[in-house]
Parts: sequence; C-alpha cells; structure tokens
Amino acid sequence: MSLQAFSDYLVLEKAYSKHTVKAYVRDIEMFQYFLDEHHSKIEISKANYSLIRQWVVELVNSGISNMTINRKISSLNAYFKFLMKVGDITSNSLKQHKALKISKKVQIPFSEQEMLSVIENSIKIVDFESARNQLIIELFYSTGIRRIELVNIKTSDVDFSNQQLKVLGKRNKERYIPLLPSTIRIISTYLEYRENLPTIKDSEMLFLTQKGIKIYEMLVYRIINKYFSEASSKAKCSPHVLRHSFATHLLNQGADLNAVKELLGHTSLAATQVYTHNSIAELKKVYAKSHPRNKR
Repeated sequence: MSLQAFSDYLVLEKAYSKHTVKAYVRDIEMFQYFLDEHHSKIEISKANYSLIRQWVVELVNSGISNMTINRKISSLNAYFKFLMKVGDITSNSLKQHKALKISKKVQIPFSEQEMLSVIENSIKIVDFESARNQLIIELFYSTGIRRIELVNIKTSDVDFSNQQLKVLGKRNKERYIPLLPSTIRIISTYLEYRENLPTIKDSEMLFLTQKGIKIYEMLVYRIINKYFSEASSKAKCSPHVLRHSFATHLLNQGADLNAVKELLGHTSLAATQVYTHNSIAELKKVYAKSHPRNKR
C-alpha cells in the first residue's frame, strides 16, 4: 500500500491538516530509510517489533528527544492501523509498545506585568506593520489561539456585530471566541492601514505582509520574539507562551476550567489541565488570605 493512499486517508477521512500529514509521511519515510540502510530494504508492512526497537535505539543514540521519538512512533502506529484497516496486514507490530518517558518541563508564562508592558508601551502605531503587529499580540493574548489558527484567519471570520471571531482549529473544527471591545477597536485600526496597502493579493486573509500576501508562521514567531525579548528575560518568547499566558491568567482570575478548555479548542479537559499548575501560587495566596484557620 502506497504512502499516497495513507496520506489521502489522513486528509479525507481523518481531516488532518496538510502540515500534520506531511509530518506523518516524513516520519514513516524515515523508518523506511532505516530499513533500506540496515535490513536489505524490508517493507514497512513486514517489519516486526524487534526492527522497530532497533530504530528507536538509533534515534535515541542520535540525540533526538524522547518526545520527538514518541511522535515518530505514533506516526508509524497510525500507518500500521491504516494497513490493518485496508487488509494489507493482520497484526500491528506496535501493539505492545510503550512510549518513552518524557520529563515534564514547566512552561512559564509571561507575567501580567510583562504583557501590559508590551501591549501598552512597546508598540507605537505609525504604519501598517506596527498596526498589524499590535493586533497579532492582542489576538494571541485576548483569545489564546494557536499560531496556525491566527495565520489562517479570514476577514470574514471577524463578526463585528456579535463581537466574536470564528477560528478553524485542529482537524478543521470550528469554534467561536468572544472579542473584547478593545480588540475590536484594534482590528478596525489595522483594517484602515490594510486598505492603504499598494497591492493586496490575498484579499480574503486578515493578516498580510507588506507585499499584500498572506502572513506566514515564521514571521509571526519573529514578531512575538522581537517584542517580548525586549520586555522579558525568559529564554523562550513564542506565540505558544502567549497562549499559555492567556490560559494561566484566566485561571488565576477564577475562570472555569471547562470554559478555558472551550476557548483553547481542546478536545479533552486533560489537555487544559497542564495550564493549572501555574495557578497554584495564586491559589495559595487566596487560600492563605481567606481560610478561617489561617486567621488564628
């Protein structure tokens, strides 16, 4: 069974994004390359668990992180399940596999002071790019959307009358996020500058480059990194840290976990709970201040 058939299956039946499908195919091709190099070009469908373990050992020895290795094995597992589904194999060689252990790293969000410093002091609106950059930061912090979600926002996704934003999340799942009045004003300001661009090629997209084409993910990363590196001493200043800050600050202010889950576009509460550890310090303050036993 060709990888193209598997790729088509992921796109058409599983509704995975093109980026995700490319990652899956790349991981499987890497395993096939390993087989070609070390085991006389054995087909993946005929690879037993012993061969897969040899690949895992090679990946570990190459210095690749356990998280990345687990992702590659997950891609291979999805391929085996597909081969079983179409009848090419009768058993999954990864059925008994256990994922490698991953050390949990605490993602430290930006503080509220750092956020306010950037939003209120770092950007002076003088042209198209400064208006766009301000809106990018504002949307990340006020909605918690992912970088790819921001890049793919269309002008028609902004509902000014209902003050909400339609977002296309993972697996093409739509969700609606309320917009603050301040965010609506910043969007309006940006659109005024956007209309004056000399050329607009991707007119349906909200965020554009100076050349009038759809903005790309690496540029968004550079924008966030530029402004927050100046305001924060954190080693990592990325769009994901802004998403993390959005969730943490909401929870610190008493927001319901299920509500934050819906805003983030998570399918399970477990995915949202990773943000709660940063709220413990705030909870301790409230606990110490409010509990009757602590007043004696």
